[in-house]
Amino acid sequence: MSRPRVYLETFGCQMNELDSELVAGQLHALGYRFVDEPDGAQVILYNTCSVREHAEQKVWSRLGELAIRKQDDPALVVGVLGCLAERDGVALVKRMPVVDVLCGPGELDKLPSLLDNAYRTRQSLLSDRVTATDADRRSAGQIALQGSSSRRSATLAAAQDSLEMLDLSRATSPLDTIDDDHPTAGAVRKRSAYVRITRGCNKFCTYCVVPFTRGAEVHRPPEHIIDECKKLADAGVIEITLLGQTVNHYRFEHGAAVTIGGVIQPQKGRSYAGGHRRDPFAGSNVTTFADLLSRIHEEVPSIERLRFVTSYPRDFGDDVLEVIRDHPRICRYLHVPAQSGSDRILTLMNRGYTVSEYLEFIDRARAFLHEPEKGRTLSLSGDIIVGFPTETDEDFAATIALVERARYKNCFIFKYSARPGTTAYDKYEDDVPDAVKRTRNNTALDVQSRISDELSREAIGQTFDVFVEGLSRMEEKKRERPAKNCGGGVSLTIGGNVIHSHAGEASGDDDDCGCSTAAIETPSGTASGETTQFSGRTDGDQIVFFDVPSGASTDELVGRIVQVTIERVQRLSLFGRLSGQR
Repeated sequence: MSRPRVYLETFGCQMNELDSELVAGQLHALGYRFVDEPDGAQVILYNTCSVREHAEQKVWSRLGELAIRKQDDPALVVGVLGCLAERDGVALVKRMPVVDVLCGPGELDKLPSLLDNAYRTRQSLLSDRVTATDADRRSAGQIALQGSSSRRSATLAAAQDSLEMLDLSRATSPLDTIDDDHPTAGAVRKRSAYVRITRGCNKFCTYCVVPFTRGAEVHRPPEHIIDECKKLADAGVIEITLLGQTVNHYRFEHGAAVTIGGVIQPQKGRSYAGGHRRDPFAGSNVTTFADLLSRIHEEVPSIERLRFVTSYPRDFGDDVLEVIRDHPRICRYLHVPAQSGSDRILTLMNRGYTVSEYLEFIDRARAFLHEPEKGRTLSLSGDIIVGFPTETDEDFAATIALVERARYKNCFIFKYSARPGTTAYDKYEDDVPDAVKRTRNNTALDVQSRISDELSREAIGQTFDVFVEGLSRMEEKKRERPAKNCGGGVSLTIGGNVIHSHAGEASGDDDDCGCSTAAIETPSGTASGETTQFSGRTDGDQIVFFDVPSGASTDELVGRIVQVTIERVQRLSLFGRLSGQR
C-alpha cells in the first residue's frame, strides 16, 4: 500500500512543537509524504492544545470545514492528536465523526499503526457495499488514550515506557523537507532543536489540564538526553532548548533505574517539599537538574547555546543558578510563570508559593546571574492570568505591582478561560465579567509593553551575539507578494523553526497555550530592494532584526551566530547592523 500525503498542523506550546517534529520524523521514515497545505493531503492531523479556549476553537473550526470536505472526499483520514484528544476522549469522535484517529500525547508512538488502520478502514468503507454518503459519516475509530494509567503506580520506577522510543528514534537530519515532490520547498536547516527531559506534571494548578492530559511527572534517563544532544550536534544543531512542564524538577536516581529490553526506563518524579536551595537528593548516585545542565555543557561542547523552559519558582535551587553562572554557554534566560500577584488568588490557583517567595527567587536569580559589568545579564519572562474567579480590583492591582517589580523582558498575559477537566472549572464560578477581564488584560499588556520598551532601550549601542533564525516576517511577506496567498496557519514547526506560517502575531488576548505577549512589533522603516532583512535572538531571548546586502547568501547566515550592534528599538524588537560573524 502506498503511503498517503500528510498535512500536520500544530497548535500550542513548545511541547506540542516537539511532539509534531517527532511524529513527522517517525512517519517520514515510514514513507509518508508531507505537504504544506491541507488541500493536497490524504491525511490531515491536528496536534492540539487544550490550555487556551482560543486554540480549541481553531481546531473545532478546522474539523467543521473537514466535515464538509469529507462529503466529496470520503477517503480522507482525519486525526486529532495531543491534549484535546486526551481530555475529551471518545466524546470528541461522537461530536465530530469526521475524526478517524484520536491519539493522546502519551500514546504518540502508536500513531503509525493507528494511521495505517484508519487508512485501510476508510478504503474499505468506500467498497461497493457502502455508499460515499454513509462513509463520510463514519469514523474509522482508531483511538489511543492513556487515561489514568500513568498514575496507577506509586513506585519511583515507571513501567515500560514505549513513548521513550519516540524521543530516542527522532530524525536528526540537518536538512528536512516538507513537500517530497518539491525537495527545496519548506527546507529548513535545523540549527536549533528542542529536547525533552521531563514529561507530565505533578503540580495540579486548578486552572490547568496538563496533569490530566500528559500524566504524572516522568524524568528521562540522562544518558538518553545527552546522547540525543550529541546526535543533534553532529547534525549541525548549535542551540538546544530543554523542555519540561516543570523543568527544574528534573532528577534521575540511578540506583532505582529499571532496564527493560535493553532500554533504561524513565522514572516518575518524587514530590518536592518545596523551598529548597539545593536539591536535597543530590549525590553520587543521582543526576539533578544542575548536574544535567553541567554535563550537557561539558560533554557536548559544539552546542553553543543551551536553554530550558519552563521553570517552577518555588523549587529553583542555588545549585542551578551557580551552574548557569559558571557555564558560559548556558543562556541567562529564565521563563518563570507567576500567574498572579495576589496571595489569595495564588492559593485558589494551587500554585504552592506566595508573592514574597516568588520575588525572593527573582532577587536571588538576579544576584547570581545579572552581571552587566561582565557583559552578562539576566533576562526574565513570565506568565500572568487576569480575571481568575473572584479576582477583585485589589487582587489585580497586586498583580500589576508584581509585574512592575519583576520587570520581565516580556510576559505572556491571558484572560482566564474556564477549561473543562480542570479543578477550577468544577469548583469555581467564572464570575469576572468578560469586559472586566478584557480591560485588565489590556491594562497589564500596556504596563508590560512600557517595561519591555524601557529594557529594550538599554540595549542601544550594545553589541550582541545573535542566533539567526531566518528572514524577518516583513521580508517573507515582501517575497510572497507576487505569489498566491495561501492563508491558513502553521503547517509544521520543527526545532523551533516555523515552516510556511501565514498567521499573524498574537494580540495579547487568548492564544495557543502561552503564545500571547505584550507586543512583538512588525519591523518597519527598513530598506527594500537593496537589502535583505533577517531576524534572530540574543541569548537573553531578545528579538533582533538586521539588514544585509541582498546578494548575501541566506545559507551563510541562517542558523549561525553573528554579532549585531543595536541602533534603535521598538518595544520588544531590537534593530541593528551586522558587526561580525563567528
